[in-house]
Amino acid sequence: MRSRARPGRADAPTPARSPLRRTAGLLGAALLLLGVAGCSQDVSAGERIDGDVAAQGYVSGDGSTTIVAQADRVAAPPLTGETLEGGTFALADHLGKVVVLNVWASWCAPCRAEADELAEVANEKADDDVVFVGLNTRDSAAPATAFVERFAIPYPNVVDTDGAKQLLFRDTLPPQAIPSTLVIDREGRVAARAIGEVDRSRLLGLIEPIEAEGS
Repeated sequence: MRSRARPGRADAPTPARSPLRRTAGLLGAALLLLGVAGCSQDVSAGERIDGDVAAQGYVSGDGSTTIVAQADRVAAPPLTGETLEGGTFALADHLGKVVVLNVWASWCAPCRAEADELAEVANEKADDDVVFVGLNTRDSAAPATAFVERFAIPYPNVVDTDGAKQLLFRDTLPPQAIPSTLVIDREGRVAARAIGEVDRSRLLGLIEPIEAEGS
């Protein structure tokens, strides 16, 4: 038996989705993707640092190098913190010396690529009033410690689990990528920056002009 349509009732048409709602939906999806892309990768203790560890989530450096004229330099922020090695570090304790600050993470492939030459130059400059310090950012303790041991990093590394210490430099010459390297002059001012991986030549090109000032 065929069913009869009820009088006075018509099937309601599906309401058209407004352009505004469609635009909002697309924008929300785009923001979600950007949020995922911008997140830092946190590597657990069980993952390796020597092969195929996922290194997603870091901003790759553009290879730029900046040296700031002395008259234009701004004081570095009061960086302090606990180190992976179990000590403490305070930037203010090293006034009168050139400080090289390397921002790194164990999950970052360019950080692994530059580690040997950073360690080599740090050892060479140890007697020249040049202090090296690492800023281990958005990382976990076990893989970070394994990184330091594997590459025989000779200098202390400040723990920056949430990236807040990296952000302290936002009003000076911010380390905008991982890795980044800052050089702080003898007066405690941010004097130079390298964005991205450094090799020996690039590193010495940052340090030596600052080291030569006032000598």
